[in-house]
Amino acid sequence: MNIMATPGPERGTLTPEAPELSLPDAQAGSLRAALERQRAAFMADMAPALGVRLERLARLRAMLKSHEAEIIAAINDDFSGRARQQTQLADLMMVMQAISLASKHLKSWMKTQKARTQFNYWPGSNRIMRQPLGVIGIVSPWNYPLNLALSPAVGALAAGNRVMIKPSEFTPKFSALLHEAIGKTFAPEEMLVVIGGADVGKAFVELPFDHLVFTGSTAVGRAVATAAARNLTPVTLELGGKSPAVIDASAAITTAARSIAHGKLFNGGQTCIAPDYVLVPEQQEDAFVQAFRAAAAQQYPRFADNADYTAIISEAHLSRLDALVADAAAKGVHVIRLAEEPHAPTSRRFAPVMILNPTDDMRVMQEEIFGPILPVVRYGTMADAIAKINSKDRPLSLYWFGTDTASRDLLLHHTVAGGVTINDCMMHFAQENAPFGGVGPSGQGSYHGEWGFLTFTKQTQVYYQSPRSLMPLLYPPYGKTFALLWAWMRRTA
Repeated sequence: MNIMATPGPERGTLTPEAPELSLPDAQAGSLRAALERQRAAFMADMAPALGVRLERLARLRAMLKSHEAEIIAAINDDFSGRARQQTQLADLMMVMQAISLASKHLKSWMKTQKARTQFNYWPGSNRIMRQPLGVIGIVSPWNYPLNLALSPAVGALAAGNRVMIKPSEFTPKFSALLHEAIGKTFAPEEMLVVIGGADVGKAFVELPFDHLVFTGSTAVGRAVATAAARNLTPVTLELGGKSPAVIDASAAITTAARSIAHGKLFNGGQTCIAPDYVLVPEQQEDAFVQAFRAAAAQQYPRFADNADYTAIISEAHLSRLDALVADAAAKGVHVIRLAEEPHAPTSRRFAPVMILNPTDDMRVMQEEIFGPILPVVRYGTMADAIAKINSKDRPLSLYWFGTDTASRDLLLHHTVAGGVTINDCMMHFAQENAPFGGVGPSGQGSYHGEWGFLTFTKQTQVYYQSPRSLMPLLYPPYGKTFALLWAWMRRTA
């Protein structure tokens, strides 16, 4: 395992390349040593100036631009077929957008904030300092390997922290490229990439970071939170779950189906905020099925050899999707395949499948699907749809389609989700000026924009006492003066 970055720019304080170490004890020691080197560098500069932070963001931006073609090629190879445009949109653009927003607003984000002071504590005053936490650990997944590694890193760097990233072992070419590119761009005391398998990941999350970000499944998220708790490390968990799309009776079915098809099939369905299942009014089920089929055919005229249609990441995941469909079919549900072959023998491109009105005992209604399988569930009233959603864990995302604002507000006020998009899919994630994050089993904490900056910031309250303070009048020995002041304080509290 090679955890140290190659030498960075001369402005940094460099540490020699660490040797290859055997597992597991040397590995854990090497990881901890890397953390301690970053922490020592942070302690030497606990309040990086605006210019330092902006320069780090500028270096990251330049790195992305100079390695764009290599990033696209590496991710394509890891997936055995991923649309170049999807990497540009969902990985590169998202990180560049985050860098641009942070660079533009960082000066104001860093400012010490004024806070109101209660009248009876005048003429003292309150301020809130925004201080970096220290060393931030990031564990990123394979489905959007650049975005979900570097978007939180942008917030961490903007906040003045040092960063260690553990990318997924399921995207080995991209992870190796990220390791090399970060190593050439940053000193290891600023930011470095740790590469390795699940054993490395386990050792990584057991480190005493000042904050840990994990993006992945709910099951693994629980284990990560448990490991972090041993160090009292605060965590941001971006997980997943079953995100519903609700079609209201007032919706334009064709428009809704087109958006849901895009959200469901983008990246081969391997998106944590993809619509996991659709709730459709009973009388509109047939219309939606036909509209979804037409929308999928328009966006992807073919699946097996279509470069626009992303392949499934691994044979194991492909087999899991086959098993989900087989389980539903064996229990008698109506399965609609949008292509004759479930997937091409020469690729892992999985043709979309619709499962009509599945029951809760089927795996497709129990597990996050993470692929191009769409359960379609009929409902009677909006109250029925709400009850269906609330019978499951709180989702990472919720989608609603329609024009009836009363129906929309009923849904919004009687469900809880990580984020919501109205009349489209996935667009809430793209908003850098709003927080993104899950709730309960779909995650905790948030990032993006200033919310990301604040996630990696200690907001330290500072009270400035005035030399004209009346507080000494409340010191013992207690007597008439205290009684008078107490009576006044009770009236004004």
